[in-house]
Amino acid sequence: MIAIIDYGMGNLRSVQKAFERVGFGAEVVQDPARVGQARGVVLPGVGAFRDAMDNLKAAGLDRAVKEAIAGGKPFLGICLGLQLLFEVSEEFGSTPGLGIFPGRVRRIHWEVKIPHMGWNQVFFQKEISLTRGIPDGSTFYFVHSYYVDPGDQDLVAGVTTYGQPFTSMVNRGNVFGIQFHPEKSSTLGLKILQNFGELVAKC
Repeated sequence: MIAIIDYGMGNLRSVQKAFERVGFGAEVVQDPARVGQARGVVLPGVGAFRDAMDNLKAAGLDRAVKEAIAGGKPFLGICLGLQLLFEVSEEFGSTPGLGIFPGRVRRIHWEVKIPHMGWNQVFFQKEISLTRGIPDGSTFYFVHSYYVDPGDQDLVAGVTTYGQPFTSMVNRGNVFGIQFHPEKSSTLGLKILQNFGELVAKC
C-alpha cells in the first residue's frame, strides 16, 4: 500500500486516482500508524509552508514522515511536499521544515510572473529510477511561487528554467522530491507515478 499523507493541504484524491490509473493501490491517510504500515509514502500538497508544518506536527505526521524515510521506505514529496523536506522556508519570515535535506525554500525573486504556472521542461541532472523511460527535457505542469535551494548540489536530479534555472527535482537514496504536479502532467506525469509504484512494489 502507498500512503498519501493527508494534512489538510491540497487535492489528495487526484493523486490517489492517478496512482490507481497506473495500477497501484494508494490510500489517503491521516493516522501516523497507517503511514508506518505503508510500503511507500507520498507527501503532496499546495499552500502555505507554515500552515503545512503546523498541521503535520499537530497530527504527529512529521515524526511518521521521518520514521518512514529513516526506515528506507520509498518516499515522494510533490510540490509543497518537496519543499517541506528542507531545513527552512523564507515564506512568512522563517519557518523550520522537516530537515531531511540541507537547504532553504526561497521565493521566486527574479523578474517573472508569479506564480510560475503551466507547462515547463525538466532537464535531468542524473539518472534516477523515478525518471526511467522519460526523455530528458520533457514537460510537466507547475504551480508555485517558491523553489528549493539545496545546500548540497548532489541532491539535484532535475532543473527547470523560468527566467532563471531552479531545482525542480531532488533525490537521495529512497527519498524523491518534485516541484511539478505529476497528477496534472498527462502521460509522462503518470509515468513518474508508475515508476514510483514499481519501486515500492520491489520493497
